[in-house]
Amino acid sequence: MRILLIGASGTIGSAVCDLLSLNHDVIKASRSSGDLKVDISSADSIRSMYTQAGKFDAVVSAAGQARFKGLAELNDEDFAFCLTNKLMGQVNLVRIGSQFIADGGSFTLTSGILAQMPMPGSAAISLVNAGLEGFARAAALEMERRVRVNVVSPPWVRETLEKMGKDPLPGMPATQVAKAYQQSVEGSRSGEVISP
Repeated sequence: MRILLIGASGTIGSAVCDLLSLNHDVIKASRSSGDLKVDISSADSIRSMYTQAGKFDAVVSAAGQARFKGLAELNDEDFAFCLTNKLMGQVNLVRIGSQFIADGGSFTLTSGILAQMPMPGSAAISLVNAGLEGFARAAALEMERRVRVNVVSPPWVRETLEKMGKDPLPGMPATQVAKAYQQSVEGSRSGEVISP
């Protein structure tokens, strides 16, 4: 399979790349490095990436920025940033990509545990994560040519907790999280939220 991986340089993206590269041709895309450059907050950038990519069978998104701030501190710009980037960025990967992807292909997006288990400071992130999950469930019902759509909802990732200076033990290793993306790409599920 030829897989377009967006966010390939991140913690989860790197682990997904390592795993999928064992059996598939992975094209790496991100804002600053990789085979292709893409800014998912721009529909034009997404369209350009797909045009350059050529034929592909699957899209995996491990990308999307959002802001972690207390509700009273979040302003309109913060919400707009999260909605434009993590939510609409991934929605547009599907909307635009559905014109380019091979028959029977798949899209795998990334939400996160804060959709189901919010915490103080997560209002904007919880909003976009939950929105992505709702979008994937609904979009899967309307995809043509047997194209599938799923969302992986990772728990706290051990390596991310380490970078934040927190206790990494409650986190799941990125290599284990990557297996959920593999299941989405190689399996037959559609319209599902996959929790590693």
